[in-house]
Amino acid sequence: MITPFRANKNDHHRSKMALLAEYSCQELLRAQLQLWHQSLGFFKSLALLIASDLRIADAIDRLGGAATLAQILDEAGIHPCRLSDLRRLMRVLTVSGIFGVHRPAAAAAAADGRHGGGGDPVYKLTAASRLLIRGESLTSPFPCVEYVELMLQPCQGSPVANGMRAWFQQDQQPQPGGLSPFALAFNGRTIWERAEHDAAAFPFDNAMASDTAFLMPIVLKECAEVFQGLTSLVDVAGGLGGAAATIAAAFPDMKCIVLDLPQVVAKAPSGTSVRYVAGDMFESIPPANAVFLKWILHDWTDDECVKILKNCRQAIPPRDAGGKVIIIDIVIGSSGSSDIKHLDTQVLYDLLIMNVNGIERDEQEWKKIFFEAGFKDYKIIPVLGVRSIIELYP
Repeated sequence: MITPFRANKNDHHRSKMALLAEYSCQELLRAQLQLWHQSLGFFKSLALLIASDLRIADAIDRLGGAATLAQILDEAGIHPCRLSDLRRLMRVLTVSGIFGVHRPAAAAAAADGRHGGGGDPVYKLTAASRLLIRGESLTSPFPCVEYVELMLQPCQGSPVANGMRAWFQQDQQPQPGGLSPFALAFNGRTIWERAEHDAAAFPFDNAMASDTAFLMPIVLKECAEVFQGLTSLVDVAGGLGGAAATIAAAFPDMKCIVLDLPQVVAKAPSGTSVRYVAGDMFESIPPANAVFLKWILHDWTDDECVKILKNCRQAIPPRDAGGKVIIIDIVIGSSGSSDIKHLDTQVLYDLLIMNVNGIERDEQEWKKIFFEAGFKDYKIIPVLGVRSIIELYP
């Protein structure tokens, strides 16, 4: 009988160290980018499927071949509550070249005497999107949409695709706390509920822990200065403490705290240098020199992020006393690389996170919530592949 190999923690640690010795941090991040880009290819197909469902190419064609988002929304009969989501969908489709986009400069719009939406991006048909037109049109005498939809059949059978398609076709504004596309696909369950009750089929927590185990050694190798000089740090929604434990090992004089919900803290390991606190980031955050938010804010709406960040600001001292918030998240368009694969992966991940009512933000969108939460300054450090470290100062 062959005994299956089971690696223990020491084995995993040695292999991680061997990998870091063999490859540079940037080589490992490029490898991760390759895997993420390949994995997220499903969402490229899904974006095309939704565009076909909504007849976006037909709408733009009827509008003369070029139109703003608001015009497309009205012409296609999409509910106004989906305007922001349509913008994110079109971002995927323009990065991939299915549609074109022109962004008029504000000065040019003003010079033309236009007001209101005059400076809005204008989306245009390309050769590819002309082939998606179904109706009578001189601009597309050879529609290919039926064959494309045949190739999209595997995507159409996915619960996630069904949830997203239903989401875009809703004809009324969802109520606060309403169903996300993910919940529409999985009988009303949120992603957190499915992770808790169906861990074998949906190992969400294990996936988050594995991402932390991969990323944090790179963070500390590439950006250790972000943590230097801190006397205490609270890792908000830090789960079982993987990130906090890695930081504590690198900075043994730093007091590291993990804040998470009571049912999570109840599973926390004992005998570590990390202290666990049961609580809710929407209510309050324990005081510390710095607050750490890894891969958290993209799960929440702007209003929810402002509420979390206000609690962060209450928890830390002023900037001149060393207070700051350290965020690891995507900043769309700020990858530190001209490689289009970075941007493509970022906008595809945005469709994935849309499933849980989350948002991947560009710098201007981050800046808006930072300043609404009362912070005065920030710095983006784009050294983590598709993600960045953001230092946020009160």
